Amino acid sequence: MTTPVTIVGAGLGGLVLARVLHVNNIPVTVYEADPSAGSRTQGGLLDIHPYNGQQALEAAGLIEKFRDLVLPGRESYRVLDQAGTVLLDLPDDGEGERPEVSRGELRQMLLDSLPESVVHWNRKVRGLHSLGGGRHELRFADGSTVSTSLLVGADGAWSRIRPLLSDATPHYTGYISIECFLFNSDTRHRPTAQVVGTGSLFALAPGKGLLAHRERHGTLHTYVQLKAPRDWLADINASDSAAVSARVAAEFAGWAPELTTLITESAIAPVVRYLHTLPTGHSWARVPGVTLLGDAAHLAASNGEGANLAMLDGAELGQAIAAHPGDIETALAEYEQAMVPRAAAEAGGEDTYDLMLGNDAPHSWVAMMTGSEQEA
Repeated sequence: MTTPVTIVGAGLGGLVLARVLHVNNIPVTVYEADPSAGSRTQGGLLDIHPYNGQQALEAAGLIEKFRDLVLPGRESYRVLDQAGTVLLDLPDDGEGERPEVSRGELRQMLLDSLPESVVHWNRKVRGLHSLGGGRHELRFADGSTVSTSLLVGADGAWSRIRPLLSDATPHYTGYISIECFLFNSDTRHRPTAQVVGTGSLFALAPGKGLLAHRERHGTLHTYVQLKAPRDWLADINASDSAAVSARVAAEFAGWAPELTTLITESAIAPVVRYLHTLPTGHSWARVPGVTLLGDAAHLAASNGEGANLAMLDGAELGQAIAAHPGDIETALAEYEQAMVPRAAAEAGGEDTYDLMLGNDAPHSWVAMMTGSEQEA
């Protein structure tokens, strides 16, 4: 007998899991706190790796649809210093193995691959408790409840499901990321658009940097990176977007204007995120009827692997459930035994930030990208 699966979180990992279960005729329901699929932006470009993200999409039967989303020319990379001097310019030669796609378009592709009845929007989990025998009850913000014999927490860094398994909580890495956008940059911000080029830009200095990439229709999506204390914005109103923008821009005083335009001319209010991680190798004792995937299980500082790992988690969990339809505990144990060491092996985001924003930036990043780290 196949146990219906309840997933909390309609991110990439949760949706890949739902898709793999769906193609294996296993009943599945996804509960998502967002009011709708388009209620908030879904981040920028993702490079989808052949050894995890692409494998997951193969398992979901969506690899050809994924290829239709790939943005050509985006596997080019530039590294600049704060004066705008180009230190490294790697063009997209068409031989890259990590094609870039829009996270939002990838998520929509996954949503479109599922019956509309699978994902339930505006269902924010407010509480949960064990009913015994591997069953759990979820209570939502609207007062409704559901019970399930197989619960998967795919609900990100601040997972409401994780406490059923672990008392681990994310800790602040010491780095902040602030999102900004320029629209129609080729006509409205031509010098900046030319500096960014056709793919990704890294403009770096010790303790701070600008990571920008080109999306569709001339949109430049920037992640401002800062090494800063947790109280960096404590003395201003964090809801005052003009004050936050001014504070961010002040960190880059004296930088080339074609770079600072990425901040000062942002078409949206800056979105500030304090980057957190879970302990490397985070694991838990097997708890009947529940497991985690993606950031809920192995949150790490951004290193290009998070979304790819979450999708592979979803695919492998779905395959394990399909392989053991009458023995859920064997399926969950098999999945966790592979997932935990894999995530630990890919952790290294804080080391990445040390290379990117350390005392030798931007030269340490150039060395990493050219494969000469040992010389740096």
